[in-house]
Amino acid sequence: MQFTRKFKFDASHTLPREFGEKENQMHGHTYKFEITIDGQVVNGKAVDLNKFKKIVQEEVIDKLDHSHLNDHLEIPSAENISIWIWNQLKEKLQDIYEVKLFETESHWVTYRGEDGN
Repeated sequence: MQFTRKFKFDASHTLPREFGEKENQMHGHTYKFEITIDGQVVNGKAVDLNKFKKIVQEEVIDKLDHSHLNDHLEIPSAENISIWIWNQLKEKLQDIYEVKLFETESHWVTYRGEDGN
């Protein structure tokens, strides 16, 4: 069974000029992201929700919320942020299946650890 939980954080970033003229200026987003766990249902649940929320809070939100993403990533594109989130969580959430990061309502990426990072 797959279990998904939504989270959010606010952060600023700047991107290289090739991302666009506006993107080259510091700006911010309210990022929304979903973490999906692929697990078995045991005693009526697929995940310990309290443990799950605590791990995401400590490993992602506490580090990124109200930060400048360039302090964490050389190029803080949605693609690289989703990989960063995956890497922060993969050791503590071994059943992680997917990270979906929404930069805006009409722009998001989905990452499943495909490239081995």
